[in-house]
Amino acid sequence: MAASGDGGLRRRRRGEESEAPGQPEAAPAPPPALRPGTFWLTRLALLRATAALYLVAFLVAYHQNKPLIGDKGLLPGKLYLENIKHYFKGKINLEALSYAPTLIWFLDWSNMDGILDGFALTGLAIAAFILVTGCANMILMTALWVLYLSLINIGQIWYSFGWESQLLETGFLGIFLCPFWTLSQLPKHTPPSHIVIWCYRWLIFRIMLGAGLIKIRGDRCWRELTCMNYHYETQPVPNPLAFYMHRSPWWFHQFETLFNHFIELVVPFFIFLGRRMCILQGVLQIFFQALLIISGNLSFLNWLTMVPSLACFDDVSLGSLFSSRGKGIKARVLETQDKAAKEKGAPLRYGCYIRRVVNISFGVLIAFLSVPVVVNLLSSRQVMNTSFNPLRIVNTYGAFGSITKERTEVILQGTSSPDPNGPAAVWEEYEFKCKPGDLRRRPCFISPYHYRLDWLMWFAAFQTYEQNEWIIHLAGKLLANEKEVLSLMAFNPFEGEAPPRWVRGEHFQYKFCQPGGKHARDSKWWIRKRIGPYFPPVNLEGLRKYFESRRWPLPSQN
Repeated sequence: MAASGDGGLRRRRRGEESEAPGQPEAAPAPPPALRPGTFWLTRLALLRATAALYLVAFLVAYHQNKPLIGDKGLLPGKLYLENIKHYFKGKINLEALSYAPTLIWFLDWSNMDGILDGFALTGLAIAAFILVTGCANMILMTALWVLYLSLINIGQIWYSFGWESQLLETGFLGIFLCPFWTLSQLPKHTPPSHIVIWCYRWLIFRIMLGAGLIKIRGDRCWRELTCMNYHYETQPVPNPLAFYMHRSPWWFHQFETLFNHFIELVVPFFIFLGRRMCILQGVLQIFFQALLIISGNLSFLNWLTMVPSLACFDDVSLGSLFSSRGKGIKARVLETQDKAAKEKGAPLRYGCYIRRVVNISFGVLIAFLSVPVVVNLLSSRQVMNTSFNPLRIVNTYGAFGSITKERTEVILQGTSSPDPNGPAAVWEEYEFKCKPGDLRRRPCFISPYHYRLDWLMWFAAFQTYEQNEWIIHLAGKLLANEKEVLSLMAFNPFEGEAPPRWVRGEHFQYKFCQPGGKHARDSKWWIRKRIGPYFPPVNLEGLRKYFESRRWPLPSQN
């Protein structure tokens, strides 16, 4: 019994103190915390977000480039390059390359459709790889940038939107965020450059401040706080929520406008007020862009504007978004931080010195190219969405400097009647993918995807067809039931039938119905009133000379 008692006593003394009655259990040690001021997780988020936007852009290109700028496109890319070449005396010289920098200059233009598909599919594959794996290097990011630059510079009016240049500038910054050839989520010998991170912050600062200044200097309704009374109804491609937002009370629209001015004119300066204010700037900008996404179809613009805002966050502020289990990326970042702290003051590798020179040179380049952009921001004659260099490395931005107060739409109609002006002529309407047409069709929600033709139809509606010759080309292709262009349409009233004999454009004013009103009870989203003809009835024979003068082949009826 004595021996048994001694053994029990010895075992008790060897145990944890917390096992004694009345003693509290020791709290588990807290997990190691990430240190502020590093950007390993930030880089991963930036690269994946950029790849996601490239993926959308190349997907749009793959689906729409052939009917827009292909061999049978509305504005053929081959003809565009030939015109540039003719302007520069028939040579593909440095001036021609500077006017339209594109790899397509050096390829065989006889199969433009194949070139466009090849560029888009290659870009899709690279972007998908980076998005899925989180691994990128300068070679892959440069390839994405060059491919998209090549498409933009042959895309003419279809690629004239500000977010095209913004994607190029964002993608160009991504090149210098990566190691040269290493493919790793965490390339240990290539820490994210603080210079490049600040270039991203400089980008979001210019985007938002430019957008705010162009509004204050532009349409007086921004100063009178009334622009939001019209915006939801008259924006290029409204979505279903815009239908309801348009009917908000006047005081709410004024609050929206004031909040917009605060976000665009005040919040960008938070970037320069220390770490916490910089993080607040990133949170507010992402929140603001999310509000814009749910209230309108502005292509991938708002998604893209979120990307440089991610540079406002360091590893600590993004750490909660990553798993702490096992040997995940968060744990590996912590190990890298610990190793860097132990090696602080140790001699750098030779490659690190080269990298520093590259990063400093890159910062100097961005600063130099920013000079005309800053001059433009400070100018009372500020212009928006403009590039001051052919490679679009640093650009000026802005959106909705003026607001249209009424919505007008061009509705294309066709008839099989031999006499377009006769009382027996029955005109049937074509429907586009997303722009308003059928009064009972619910507004679409497509962001971040982008229907380029629908957007240009919005611009055409407050211009004339003489200013948009491509719309007559579109009419000619509808007269032939041409398959490529019809892929851009949602509804062809002559599907499976003989093509129409005549096509015309009609001009209408559109307004949202009153929710719960008579028209809404009839399942209508819009009401409309005819303004008059946009372009008169045309047929293929009548378009012959028009097409020949522009070197467009006359469409042949299928």
